Amino acid sequence: MKEENTAAIIAALARATAQGSEVWQPRIFELGHSEQRTAFEQLVADVAKSGALHVHDEIDEQVRSLVETRNPRRKLGKDELSEAARAHLGGVPLSAYGCWVYYPWSQRLVHVLPRHEFRELRTSRNRNKITTSEQERLSKARLGVVGLSVGQATALTLALEGNFGHLRLADFDRLDLSNMNRLRAGVHELNVPKTVMTARAIFELDPYADLSVFPEGITAANIDRFLEEGGNLDLVFDECDDLFVKVLIREKARALRIPVLMETSDRGLIDIERFDLEPERPLFHGVAGTLDPTTLTSLTMEQKIPIVLKILGGEQLSKRVIASLFDVETTLKTWPQLASAVALGGAVNTDSARRILLGQLQASGRFYVDLQELVSGAADAAHIGSSASEVSEPRSVPTFPPIRRVEAKVTPADISTLVAHAMAAPSGGNCQPWHFIYEGHTLSLVHEFERSTNYLDFDDAATHVAFGAAIENVELVASKMGLATRITLFPDAKDARLVASIELERAPQTTPDALVEQVALRCSNRRLGPRTPLSNVEKSALASSVDGHMAALRLVDDASSLEVLKDVLGKSDRLRMLSETMHREMFAELRFSKADAERTRDGIDIVTLEATPADVEVLNLLSSWSNLAEVKKIGEGAGLGRATEKAVASASAIGIVTVRSLAREDRIAAGRSFQRVWLKATELGLALQPLAPLAFFFLRAAQEPGSFADDELETLQGLRARFDSTFELSPGETPLMIFRLAHAGAPTARSLRRTTESALEFR
Repeated sequence: MKEENTAAIIAALARATAQGSEVWQPRIFELGHSEQRTAFEQLVADVAKSGALHVHDEIDEQVRSLVETRNPRRKLGKDELSEAARAHLGGVPLSAYGCWVYYPWSQRLVHVLPRHEFRELRTSRNRNKITTSEQERLSKARLGVVGLSVGQATALTLALEGNFGHLRLADFDRLDLSNMNRLRAGVHELNVPKTVMTARAIFELDPYADLSVFPEGITAANIDRFLEEGGNLDLVFDECDDLFVKVLIREKARALRIPVLMETSDRGLIDIERFDLEPERPLFHGVAGTLDPTTLTSLTMEQKIPIVLKILGGEQLSKRVIASLFDVETTLKTWPQLASAVALGGAVNTDSARRILLGQLQASGRFYVDLQELVSGAADAAHIGSSASEVSEPRSVPTFPPIRRVEAKVTPADISTLVAHAMAAPSGGNCQPWHFIYEGHTLSLVHEFERSTNYLDFDDAATHVAFGAAIENVELVASKMGLATRITLFPDAKDARLVASIELERAPQTTPDALVEQVALRCSNRRLGPRTPLSNVEKSALASSVDGHMAALRLVDDASSLEVLKDVLGKSDRLRMLSETMHREMFAELRFSKADAERTRDGIDIVTLEATPADVEVLNLLSSWSNLAEVKKIGEGAGLGRATEKAVASASAIGIVTVRSLAREDRIAAGRSFQRVWLKATELGLALQPLAPLAFFFLRAAQEPGSFADDELETLQGLRARFDSTFELSPGETPLMIFRLAHAGAPTARSLRRTTESALEFR
């Protein structure tokens, strides 16, 4: 019962306390006015009854300090100072001099100097960094702060320096415990509106401050009142997170010729937009293009990302912020901020605003006060990148000659047709590691080693899979051309480059496999969409496509297994991204522009990744190893597998092609089987996207574990156990290809192929 009573008492007290949680204005009493004295005496009597009134009366010391400050040329002795203080009071009793300030949120009653003397003494140490006349000019400034993180530091620093006459504070949010890594607040202020909390802190610095608060934040309905009520603001600080509000503030401020400042709490970046001097200046210096605030409210977070990154200068963000970017909404709730950066932001904002208001700073632009760079001199390395506009350029479509039956002698044109279709086969990173030589009646398939040096291509396993796919294409197309094939794998033990010799002869009675019609159509399709299960007919057709080949196909399509694979495949992407070697190779495969794609005609055109503008911005950041090195250094990067996780989340099934032997011939067989599955998927209208790196991770870890760090190997072993269990793999069964199947629309683009002339030699 006693415990219950205590709880009830605490609950009642909490409710009573909460009733005053949004009070933010102190009460000021000047006892020389009889009505104020009466109100003051009543207040003291009422509050004193609760025993909670805390009185702070240091007026004598304040008067002495003021007198000393006004007489800096000579040191006043104790008695002389006391006499000067009494003379200053002019016969007014000390208890009635100045004002008494009551702070209802803390039940404190504080005795302070009169308004002008209080401000004179409190800002006296500003001189002569700020002259008396400058301080007077600043004391008339009308300022607005939107967003109270960096904005709180800004508002408090402005108040400390006395840099405003009227200050408006806008933020819709309340104090959360996670805010207290950077906001000046006490735990007793949790759930208090940030406007209230900030206003209270300012009034505790200066009880005479002139403030107004907008606890609902800035909206289309109140923006005019915020900027114009009682006279236009002289300057606005934009420290909010809402993209709509950011644009709205600037549009209105530009129309009213009000300058806007924005400090980002990263690398000391401050943007200054002098709309007072440049009323036609584009918003955000034009880096974000034309923005219509009415359309921004309907955008998803993903759609806003490229705009925000452009505004913030994505590639110029600090390494730690870039490292954290990939983990937002994965292991991080939102963007990280530090008290040191926020405090610096408040200082940079205040200093810049003061100089603008005093006519000392005329510039617009983007400026950095990067302490890490200024103190250490560290410099970033250049890296490749792209823009959303480059990605939006229409791409060329790969073309293939028509397949015609050979009616008489095999001609060079026939061989060119056959090789062109062979080269339509997939290869790791679209490296196209082949060269063809036709001599007599034999087509030789030769390995161009310099095209397949990828770290993940352990023991040429991935390349052998690609050769298997190319050989399957040759056999399918040759049959339609009326040619029989006799294939010999690795025919010359002394020539490691010779993968296969394919003897060709006319066979007019051959019946072509229907899959040949898909050879020129097959491509990686990374389009996403809602998960739609495979039908039994589709599953059966895919399974039958590999009959008669030495590899096996396995499909997983139940929701729980796909969730496991989403995590496993996502974690493998993180491993790949955080390896300097694999990172370099992966981005060397990407073609970031149409010009690069058409010049090389190999690699992976970024458009085939179905990259959104947000993806492009992220890829630009990911392309710098120094960014990823920072992620690795701090042990983060859980979000680096997000693209693959999204792909698996939309998958109808995840498939694998497995072998029981890792002999070269069996790898070729796996490639042939995989190609047939892909062609069948194309025939069925299914999107197929390879997710192969993990298979070759597993292979390298099993065959050469010393090539991984201990923690990497431990991670891979854990992933392998979960992977094998999900697919119910038997001992000795090795996955060589992993892929996603989905019901999705046609791909946006297809990667190009090298010209036949560059890969075919006649002897």
